[in-house]
Amino acid sequence: MDVGKLLMKASDDLSVRRAFGTAYEKDDMLIIPVAIVTGGGGGGTGRPGPQDPAAGPDNPPGESPAGQEATPQDSARTDAGGGFGGLVWPAGAYVVKGGQVRWVPAVDATIVVLASLSLVRVLARTWSRSRRHRGG
Repeated sequence: MDVGKLLMKASDDLSVRRAFGTAYEKDDMLIIPVAIVTGGGGGGTGRPGPQDPAAGPDNPPGESPAGQEATPQDSARTDAGGGFGGLVWPAGAYVVKGGQVRWVPAVDATIVVLASLSLVRVLARTWSRSRRHRGG
């Protein structure tokens, strides 16, 4: 894929259109969904070093795994790589009714349960350490 096309795709994925969804009307209310959008990427190029890290005792440096000598073309080879990732998390919605705007947060039950379990674990660990410290 062309780098320019990749960057255009990334900018489309992280645009304001992802954060604010398409507004719609329901029961005389205007609802505007909102999400948290985050992402990042990176890339780079490099040349193979003088010693191949994959070379083992049976493959001396400078020799390919098939047992053939490395060609001068291989030493001038440039490797490139890159990646991109993103996350869109529902945050809630703005609800407009009768000229009044209010925020309605999205509640994710999974996050609530995981946070509760984490709190219970911290409290249990603190309690058990305090019992060991007191000797009882």
